[in-house]
Parts: sequence; structure tokens; C-alpha cells
Amino acid sequence: MPWVLLFIAGLLEVTWAIGLKYTEGFTKLWPSIGTLVAMALSVLLLGLAMRSLPVGTAYAVWTGIGAVGTVILGIVLFAEPATAARIGCVGLIVAGILGLKLTSPT
Repeated sequence: MPWVLLFIAGLLEVTWAIGLKYTEGFTKLWPSIGTLVAMALSVLLLGLAMRSLPVGTAYAVWTGIGAVGTVILGIVLFAEPATAARIGCVGLIVAGILGLKLTSPT
């Protein structure tokens, strides 16, 4: 269950990171509210997952999911470059996430 919570927390991190773009510096009400709610829920679920998971592993996986998801959505939604180097770096982050999961004691 802690890994499920952590995964959902990571997806919520992606949600708020992308949401920041739509808030336009927190000048748009509804995108700002949605972003702030996603931030709070993401950190709450991260904290719950950390009850059972090592702090270093949980935090690294959370930020990794957030980074990978945000890069992918940046490419899809905002036409950010999808160069081989960027995709390769995302692959390295995914490998790190999987490595931490596979070597985690929980």
C-alpha cells in the first residue's frame, strides 16, 4: 500500500507542476486552486507513504515520478523538444526509480 500511495503522490506532483503553467503566476483562480489542492494532496500522500518507506527512497521516487511525468507532458502539451538526449535522460530517471523500488526493503 505505501507504494500505491507514493505512486499517486507522484502523479499529483505532475498535476501540480503542470498546473503551475496554467495558473499564470497564480493570477487565474481555478487553475490556482486546483494546483494548490494537488500540492497539498501530493505532500500528504508522500508523508503517509513515508510511514513505511525509507525517506530517501520515497522522496527520490516521488520527485522522479514528478520529473518524468512533467517532462513527458511538457513535450505533449507544450511542444517542448523531444530530443534523444532528453529522452535518454528521462530513461535514466526511470531506471533510477525502478532500481530504488527493487532494492527497497519494503
